[in-house]
Amino acid sequence: MISEELNQRLTRTGQGTDAGTVLRHYWQPAALADELVSKRPVVPVRLLGEDLVLFRNDDGELGLIGRHCLHRGADLCYGRLEDNGLRCPFHGWHFDRTGQCIEQPGEPDGSRMHESIKTASYPVIEKNGIIFAYMGPGEPPPFPDLDCFRAPSSHVFAFKGLWECNWLQAMEVGIDPAHASFLHRFLQDEDPADGYGKQFRDTATGTNIPMTKLLRDYPRPEISVEEMDYGMRLTALRHLDDGRTHVRVTNQIFPEAICIPMSRDMTITQWHVPVDDKTCYWYSMFTSFGAPVDKTVMRDQRLKEHRLPDYTPLKNARNNYGYDPDEQGEMTYTGMGLDINVHDQWAVESMGRIQDRTVEHLGKTDVGIIAYRRMLRAAIEHVKSGQTEKLPMLNGVAPETIRGPISTDAITPTEAWETVWMNTDRERRADCPWDAQI
Repeated sequence: MISEELNQRLTRTGQGTDAGTVLRHYWQPAALADELVSKRPVVPVRLLGEDLVLFRNDDGELGLIGRHCLHRGADLCYGRLEDNGLRCPFHGWHFDRTGQCIEQPGEPDGSRMHESIKTASYPVIEKNGIIFAYMGPGEPPPFPDLDCFRAPSSHVFAFKGLWECNWLQAMEVGIDPAHASFLHRFLQDEDPADGYGKQFRDTATGTNIPMTKLLRDYPRPEISVEEMDYGMRLTALRHLDDGRTHVRVTNQIFPEAICIPMSRDMTITQWHVPVDDKTCYWYSMFTSFGAPVDKTVMRDQRLKEHRLPDYTPLKNARNNYGYDPDEQGEMTYTGMGLDINVHDQWAVESMGRIQDRTVEHLGKTDVGIIAYRRMLRAAIEHVKSGQTEKLPMLNGVAPETIRGPISTDAITPTEAWETVWMNTDRERRADCPWDAQI
């Protein structure tokens, strides 16, 4: 358990807050590129508690500026997309993609008032289906050379979903390797061949045991954490009855992303991005090391579970997440269907909008969560003392040289797991059609 004061420091992300100031030193997912595929590419964005509007101008350039016109506060999401910017329909004030007001047609001829009017604006860049924004001080840092960014667009599928809870508890579920043996326990195993685009439907590498069965039969992983330039690597060992060990390697990419194996040929890199203190989006990049991803199949799978335009899950607290007691007794541990995103959503939303960590009791399997909170607290102090060069990913290592990270499942001889598991990743990369060697 931690104090309420510390819980506030770690969870609040508005301007001037401790954690929010740390997050603003990193690129943040702001929208899916798919959201701008329309005749009028303008969408509202609420990010880190700020209301913004994202648009693509006539030249195809992206702009992210304050949502409300600085004249009388009208909503620029309804602005006229013209002359390479947004024009407020209320009085015609026109803003370019840097946030600069360049015209006030209702003001007297010769007025130069517009020259001193500039709304908030942030740099934005598109990476494999996600539009990222930098909301921090100075020049934005380079992107790390992660697999999800290095892979060609044909091998990456991006999606997002809205969760009604704080970003930190959403992220922490991804650095908790023990929960998969329970929260995602399936009492019946599907044919892995039917599991394209679905996590935990594959067989464990090196065995014909379905991942669902392996996680179910071995619920007490031995978990270790290693600090890395990008954040931390988590290794979960499940020792099998035949003398071998299942090794599952996952990662926390500071400040708010995870990278986990989905199958031998695919990983998921997922950010947990604050909309505000009580709501967040998860953004995922599914990266294939084999054949190009079938984006139509993967998008259709997820659109069956989400409502547009805000990507709200169809199963949620208002309909009890689709809970079925008969299913809970016969098919799944939760009784909430086969989509593990729903399982995670229930777990983190049921804690409350902001989890009360003053009454939690962490155990030995929570070593990743404990290590991450220490890392975040250290980052807060580094920013306060002006030592931003000590932040993870920015700590003297050029971000663009950080590659990977390795995320994989492997079955190894128990006595040699520390070296043998890496062969699984090397083999995957050796067969990869794009250059993924690290």
